[in-house]
Amino acid sequence: MADIQEMLRGTGVAIITPFNDKLEVDYPALERIIEHVIKGGVNYIVSLGTTGETPTLSAEEKTEIILFTFEKVAGRVPVVVGLGDYHTADVVKRLQTCPLDQAVAVLSVSPYYNKPSQEGLYQHYKAIAEASPKPVIIYNVPGRTGRNVSAQTILRLSELDNIIGVKEASGDLQQCMELVKHRRHDFLLLSGDDALALAQIACGFEGVISVAANCFPREMSELVRFALAERFSEAREIHYRLLNAFHLMFIENNPAGIKAFLAEVGLCKNILRLPLVPVAEPILQQIRDYMRSFQGVPMK
Repeated sequence: MADIQEMLRGTGVAIITPFNDKLEVDYPALERIIEHVIKGGVNYIVSLGTTGETPTLSAEEKTEIILFTFEKVAGRVPVVVGLGDYHTADVVKRLQTCPLDQAVAVLSVSPYYNKPSQEGLYQHYKAIAEASPKPVIIYNVPGRTGRNVSAQTILRLSELDNIIGVKEASGDLQQCMELVKHRRHDFLLLSGDDALALAQIACGFEGVISVAANCFPREMSELVRFALAERFSEAREIHYRLLNAFHLMFIENNPAGIKAFLAEVGLCKNILRLPLVPVAEPILQQIRDYMRSFQGVPMK
């Protein structure tokens, strides 16, 4: 697993799904964003994460997006595919039909809404690991799922051959430190929270799967590279330049915030599928003010 650990070290971007005025997937915009993040220096792309509004996409759209992403990335960076649900058997079934040949790994969000026990979470991921043709990364995001995957459960899952890492977005730095302290040496620890990525890397994490990198790929990639090299004064400088952007991106919900940022630089339209709606006008104005003052990202 050492090779894939190195491959997914650094900055991944959880790419959005842009829509046009007819609420169809906007493939020209998706291509623009793919080019923007690759040119910005990200290490890999995550397609169909929760930032991609996957609950509102049909099975056919998901397949089309994956194939389109593979085609446009064209092997320039690795691609990870998001595939998770609260119905274990359905995830297992989709693992057999989803076009994963060109993916390097699967990112699987923990079950949401039904709040399984820690044993239920373990058995869920065990079933996925056994069925997946690709290595599996756990995605722990209790703010969305309603249930934390504990450090003990993650460490237990790390003993399974096909589970290679975790995207950790619990916001609990003590849990992060427990993972760093007790993990096996080749188990990949990735931040799932842009605002905490610097702190998590300082604790011993290997990188981030970033929302902000959709708009700020160069800045996030530099921040992470500096932090991994323990050049923390330079990493902090970038972190504090982006700190208000992190706040504005998540103040209402994700991906409404990042789509507003991307619309301001002309990469996509500020359109979401219900039940999500664009950020409120006062927040949008704050985003516009921030982008006018920010140096480094071209305005439309």
